[in-house]
Amino acid sequence: MALVEQAAQSRGISVDTLMENAGLAVAQSARKLLGTVAGANILALVGPGNNGADGLVAARHLRRWGAEVTACVVTRRPNPDPKMDVARQYGVNAFCADDEDGLMRLEGLLHRSRLVIDAVLGTGRSRPIEGVAAAVLERVISRRNAAHSPAAAAVLALDLPTGVDADTGAADPAGVTADVTVALGHPKVGLLTFPGAARVGRLEVAGIGLPPGMPETDAISLELLTAGWVSRNLPARPADAHKGTFGHALIVAGSRNYVGAACLAAQTALRVGAGLVTLATPESVYPIAASKLTEVIHQPLPEDGDGRVHPDAAGVIAPLLGRFDSLAVGSGMGRSEGTARFMDALLTELGRLDLPEQLPVVVDADGLNNLSDLGQWWRRLPGPAVVTPHPGEMATLTRSSIPEVQRDRIATARRWAAEWGVSVTLKGAGTVIAHPGGLAQVSPFSNPGLASGGTGDVLTGVIAGLMAQGLEPGLAAACGVFLHGQAGADVAARRGDAGTIASDLLDVFPETLRRLKCVG
Repeated sequence: MALVEQAAQSRGISVDTLMENAGLAVAQSARKLLGTVAGANILALVGPGNNGADGLVAARHLRRWGAEVTACVVTRRPNPDPKMDVARQYGVNAFCADDEDGLMRLEGLLHRSRLVIDAVLGTGRSRPIEGVAAAVLERVISRRNAAHSPAAAAVLALDLPTGVDADTGAADPAGVTADVTVALGHPKVGLLTFPGAARVGRLEVAGIGLPPGMPETDAISLELLTAGWVSRNLPARPADAHKGTFGHALIVAGSRNYVGAACLAAQTALRVGAGLVTLATPESVYPIAASKLTEVIHQPLPEDGDGRVHPDAAGVIAPLLGRFDSLAVGSGMGRSEGTARFMDALLTELGRLDLPEQLPVVVDADGLNNLSDLGQWWRRLPGPAVVTPHPGEMATLTRSSIPEVQRDRIATARRWAAEWGVSVTLKGAGTVIAHPGGLAQVSPFSNPGLASGGTGDVLTGVIAGLMAQGLEPGLAAACGVFLHGQAGADVAARRGDAGTIASDLLDVFPETLRRLKCVG
């Protein structure tokens, strides 16, 4: 954002114009949050830099619209201070928190206010919160904890909640949790990365007048997935289509202990629009899966004594591969020496295919765990592919640890996408999709309802189903992650975020897809 703002200034857009646009956008969000601001008591916590100046502009507009606005200067501002002078002219009251009675006055205002605007520290924060700033925020937190919800003031964070690192999502213990955060220009990585993401509340993104089409903006290789972008990239559904139009997905999955994983992946591929789905499972799994999935084609596979796929199964699958438009492998497969040998043999067979276009592949779950036992496994993937590890699987694949993976999820996914030459979908809250060319995309969803067994298998089915319909793996992964997250949000809106199970998502996919297409 610093570089983008500098580029805007070089094109004649002043810092003052950006501040005015930002403050107005925040004031408009505050008015939307409260419903009406006339007569409302509003407290703006103002810091020393541009974030504080934006807050003063917002305070001025809210006062102009009839609110009773007081600015509490948390850390001394520069002198002269044009934004403070104009705010006072409009009737904004102001005092300094470090005045003799400043903290006492703050407590009285917190009891009366309907809204607190957090404009203390912005993207330039580099030191721990301490001193007067810590004392101010502690009183805001205490008031929110002591008051029952309609009595506590809502908190609106300007650009990001004070104490959240814009780049990493690290969160200072002294920081406040917002009800709404208004990101200015573009959302910051820290707003979508935990623990900072837990402080954000509802995320809104406000334009501040940055000109479109700047090369500096176009060169940014980091994107937030949005409904509009996904809508534009979903597969078309022509009226004269037949089942062959929408492709044929092959799902190789399941074992005696994990029948459900295979069923979830196969059923999901159909639910997101694949024309045909074949589920290849071990022989003992086949009758169970066939009884559950009446619309799926079934292919029994040789199995070992523990009900896992036998290495010889690769020879059964190999002659069939030319029939399919996408391949998903790994869900519920189990991990053993035999399954690792199967993965090795299957990748070898893929490499021998003589097709006009290579078969796109998504590898998940135990497929990844088994790949980790093969040296330089990524060199065995003959064509376009996506891998979908959760942090534990990523740590196994990279011979690292979960804390190392999670320390900078975007950097982790980017590094290995470049090294492996595949699209890496690093699952979790704020799932990251990194592509070999350097682009990384971040999901806006962090739904605890999806933290249950089987939801990863559902995502595998989504990606396989979209690939079968013609999306290349990286695009299918990005659209699939958003669709999966939106479906989870739709379920949570109906049922809450506890007790959701993976199969709850299946019934909502068609409706979620319909609404996404309407966005476009």
